[in-house]
Amino acid sequence: MEKNQEVKLKIESVSSEGSGVAHYDGEAVFVSGVCPGDEIICHIIKAKKTYSIGKAVKIISPSADRTENDCPAFPSCGGCVYRAVKYDAEKKIKYRRVEDDLKRIGKIDIKPEEVSSASENTRYRNKAEYPVRLFGGKVVCGFFAKKSHRVIDVSDCLLQPAEFSKICSAVKRFIEKNHITVYDEESGKGLVRHVYLRKAEVTGEIMVCLVINGEKIPKSEDFVKCILNSADNIKSVVLNVNRDKTNVILGKKNINLFGGGYIFDVLAGVKIRLSPLSFYQVNHAAAEILYSSVMEFLSPEGTENIVDLYCGAGTIGLSLAKYVKSVSGVEINPDAVKDAKENAKLNKVENAEFFLGDASEAAEKFLKEGRKIDAVIVDPPRKGLDRSLIETICKMNPERVVYVSCDPATFSRDLSYFAEKNFMAEKIRPVDMFPRTAGIENVALIARNIRKIEEIEKNEK
Repeated sequence: MEKNQEVKLKIESVSSEGSGVAHYDGEAVFVSGVCPGDEIICHIIKAKKTYSIGKAVKIISPSADRTENDCPAFPSCGGCVYRAVKYDAEKKIKYRRVEDDLKRIGKIDIKPEEVSSASENTRYRNKAEYPVRLFGGKVVCGFFAKKSHRVIDVSDCLLQPAEFSKICSAVKRFIEKNHITVYDEESGKGLVRHVYLRKAEVTGEIMVCLVINGEKIPKSEDFVKCILNSADNIKSVVLNVNRDKTNVILGKKNINLFGGGYIFDVLAGVKIRLSPLSFYQVNHAAAEILYSSVMEFLSPEGTENIVDLYCGAGTIGLSLAKYVKSVSGVEINPDAVKDAKENAKLNKVENAEFFLGDASEAAEKFLKEGRKIDAVIVDPPRKGLDRSLIETICKMNPERVVYVSCDPATFSRDLSYFAEKNFMAEKIRPVDMFPRTAGIENVALIARNIRKIEEIEKNEK
């Protein structure tokens, strides 16, 4: 195919990134913003040797699963991929992705449960990071366009709380009125980099964090007044210092301008203190489903010693603490460990301890100490688990492992590694933590095959 060619296509399926997939003369064509079943006229914007990327310029015949876009930021912002798809159809697409990865990558013959989801699929995010840049001489605050560093000015985003757009507008007005410089990625100069916002679902408390390439902002008192007037229930205004020439959004230093530098929320019955650097699930309602799934899969009886690897701020472990004998959480981020310990005190939990360290090294340490471990929870980053860590977990010989994952591909791969050690996936529950985007969370119950393990040990002796 050639660039700028226009062809008639029927969208057959969806890629893992959410692009529609069609074929023209046997060649794959990827098209964003479409729905399986759509017949379209496609304009080719990039032609490679084995595939092409196109843009739908006309819908000839819409799919029965197509719906009208309802978000003013779509599709230019690059965040959502399923705004053109009815939500029930989106869940089916995500289910097929999980099912396919389990079979193709994990070689696992188990049918996952239907996708669990919250009742709302809009305004569900409790956190947003808005880059601030200059474009055409004007201050823009929004999101990066897909696969670029060009900032799209966003008046509103239907994934975010309505207050967030009002706060961003106030920040832009303050910057323009006071002639404050904004960050330039190429030169590394300019003061304001990002507007970082959090909202606690249960308490309604809002944190406003301005990420700056410096130690202070001009007229800081006026800035606080401007922010407090932009929305109700703002409890904290913070400056985050990031002077590094990097794509990492937050620096390590926070300066409080208003409030205590944190807000509070409640998740799975646990009161949580959130600072700018705290890890927290972005979808509160779906996180409740996720955590209740972890509890269900563990089925604690009150005597269990639980190890929670990649524990973050300790939310999963703390939600389990009153139902088990002990919880030992491990996290490599020092700020998260500090949050976990504070949250344990806040909730008067005395049978949970939290350690700073690498998950693999901590697991090896627990194994050498001969700790009695009844169950292990893992919630790793997108890259999944190291094979050596899986081997160590299996050597601990827990009765159960509960694996929480945000990437179906690495999740499926790791389940196959567990199976090699005769720890078999018994239940898999997809949870839609990120409606309208390509993401899907999964929870698996992995149980040791006692008979098989005993048989192997007997043969080795």
